[in-house]
Amino acid sequence: MPTNESGLDRTIRALLGMIIVYLAYASFTGIWQVAAYVIGIILLFTAVTGFCMLYKLLGISTKK
Repeated sequence: MPTNESGLDRTIRALLGMIIVYLAYASFTGIWQVAAYVIGIILLFTAVTGFCMLYKLLGISTKK
């Protein structure tokens, strides 16, 4: 899978993913907690792999 995210994009996704997962653990309950975990894990996964399926579908690439 070729990467389509720049280093800055990956860093921002990783930070947001960690913040959202922490908030899910510390603050949210019920369906909001589940939704936050899912969003946070998706952000962390895309940050690690450097590939975003939504970017692929829309033809976007932040990598130069």
